Amino acid sequence: MLKNWRNLAEKELRGKNPDALVWQTREGIDLNPLYTKEDTEHLDPGVPGFFPFTRGVKATMYAGRPWTIRQYAGFSTAEESNAFYRRNLAAGQKGLSVAFDLATHRGYDSDNPLVVGDVGKAGVAIDSIEDMKVLFDGIPLDEMSVSMTMNGAVLPILAFYIIAAEEQGVSQDKLAGTIQNDILKEFMVRNTYIYPPEPSMRIIADIIEYTSDNMPQFNSISISGYHMQEAGATQAQELAFTIADGIEYVRTAVARGRNIDSFAPRLSFFFAIGMNFLMEVSKLRAARTLWAHYTKDLGAKSEKSMMLRTHCQTSGVSLTEKDPYNNVVRTTIEAMAAVFGGTQSLHTNALDEAIALPTDFSARIARNTQLIIQEETGITNTVDPLGGSYLIEHLTNELVTEARKLIDEVEKLGGMTKAVEAGFPQKLIEEAAINRQADIDTGNEVIVGVNKYKLTDEDPVEILEIDNQSVIRQQKERLKKLRDTRNEDDVKAALKALADGAAGKANLLDLCVKAARVRATLGEMSDAMEKAFNRHKAGLKPSPGVYRMTASKDAKFDFLIGEVENFAASRGKRPTVLLAKIGQDGHDRGVKTVAAALSDLGFKVLMTPLFQTPAEVADKAVADKVDMVGVSSLAAGHLTLVPALREELEKRNAKHIRIIAGGVIPQQDYAALKEQGVAHIFGPGTNIMDAVPHMLTTLGHNMPPLPGEEVDI
Repeated sequence: MLKNWRNLAEKELRGKNPDALVWQTREGIDLNPLYTKEDTEHLDPGVPGFFPFTRGVKATMYAGRPWTIRQYAGFSTAEESNAFYRRNLAAGQKGLSVAFDLATHRGYDSDNPLVVGDVGKAGVAIDSIEDMKVLFDGIPLDEMSVSMTMNGAVLPILAFYIIAAEEQGVSQDKLAGTIQNDILKEFMVRNTYIYPPEPSMRIIADIIEYTSDNMPQFNSISISGYHMQEAGATQAQELAFTIADGIEYVRTAVARGRNIDSFAPRLSFFFAIGMNFLMEVSKLRAARTLWAHYTKDLGAKSEKSMMLRTHCQTSGVSLTEKDPYNNVVRTTIEAMAAVFGGTQSLHTNALDEAIALPTDFSARIARNTQLIIQEETGITNTVDPLGGSYLIEHLTNELVTEARKLIDEVEKLGGMTKAVEAGFPQKLIEEAAINRQADIDTGNEVIVGVNKYKLTDEDPVEILEIDNQSVIRQQKERLKKLRDTRNEDDVKAALKALADGAAGKANLLDLCVKAARVRATLGEMSDAMEKAFNRHKAGLKPSPGVYRMTASKDAKFDFLIGEVENFAASRGKRPTVLLAKIGQDGHDRGVKTVAAALSDLGFKVLMTPLFQTPAEVADKAVADKVDMVGVSSLAAGHLTLVPALREELEKRNAKHIRIIAGGVIPQQDYAALKEQGVAHIFGPGTNIMDAVPHMLTTLGHNMPPLPGEEVDI
């Protein structure tokens, strides 16, 4: 039969070899044009509910109970988020997943001057137990599973949750849900850390220990690959580094004297689901296979310890600002991949999340996407409906193989903590991100509505706007009331005990619970531990040569290099740009990719460290005599932070330094930013090579049209 197929394929291809259709994935896996039983007869995926759980952790999977619809949300104040949660729960959502603002993630109270542009913007502001009580007002915590995406300030946030339940009359043993608590991933990609790796790993061990003893229904950690894929990782990298993180956390807890079977059943995972449908289905199957084998090797005896249970979220990176209603289709495809892969719970992104926080309208479509899949498709009637597919089984096996190679590299470096300190996973993920951007910029990878089938004119999309200054005022008032009414002697004693415990060996979650009970704030607890641990700092720098490898095949690339050289010849120096991350937004994929591309195109590229103030950026821009500052914004702080940067430059008599902005900036905000002196704004999906002529023209260069184009600069 296979021979007959090849003969037919050769005729259809007019004599060409069918092997010419072999396609290589980003993971380096060769995909043939056809798979048959010969490709999979050596593979045995087993049956659902049995080791190694390739086909699912439950024997009946969705035929017994569908996955949990757990929409991730949080914005503005606790009151606003609480009202949003209640509406969603009434409309069919089954669990809560809380998004916190970046000030909270980074351990700062809302009245700290370092977070003036971040409060309430990308999540809900939580400064104290009083905020947490409002957040869950009217939501019985003994009946509701709650997931909280928190890593840096994980101790005070979990303590607030415990005391909020206590003051509802709910004991700790009744609490069900998950705290993300995955700090290694933060050092790799997302960067909402507070303390260095070593004390951060101690915090994780303390939480595993405390929850194992006191909160038997609560998942003490959600080992997250999601942010790795969002930062540019291939599916094999996301898979390997997530499993390697899990291995490291298990070893850390075991080193503290915990039996693996006493805590491993409460470990959970979190994966991104992107647009590579078949690869994503296979990735979840491969993840279960790998975790089962590695935990068994680590000494697990209980099958519950070997079961990889996962939450999934559709990809944020795949969402586009251009032609955004296409995002409904993208999210549906990704949701189907998560379901066919066997997720235990799922968040579906809203169509407008490439631009801003979701509106009630877009959130309803996102939620109903899951309801329709559950109620109308019949997918839940059969366990693992894609099991046995020749291609799915082959891809599952290939991903297991590729992931094991990467995990072996991590092990050679001494485990994931050592690998992260050496920068090994960061380097691979960054290079993968840059390569993909080059493919998109050159059109090798098609994004409908962005680099192909583009609309000439687009209607504006209604977005949710957060009044950052109003949120700050409310949070400051609540903090003042808290400090005026609490017993300061009790707070000082609790914070001293926490600082001493951080310097010693006490369980820090236990001490934070006691501090939360007497009304210590999140910032105060974080500061108390910082005395012993210090605050972690990391710099950024370009990765030259990676973008060039792909983009140089495009005629525009050499043309732009020539124009940059012409600029340098006429000015006596290359155009110099400082790329800056202002505020508490640690997402650095975009700024690193832009830095790599501009560097390869001939710019002199400087980068600030993460978490800069406008004044710090202005100081560096003046000291380094740059021509332009590029501000990367992914957390909605641009309307506060970019004008502040302009003011700081003016104070230093540096009006001549031009400002450009890029990232998640809604079209509705462009006019306000341009009034503040921003020369150009490059939204999500901007082709970097298309942005360069605008940058050169802004600096006074007479820019000719791009090859084959008449460009209106």
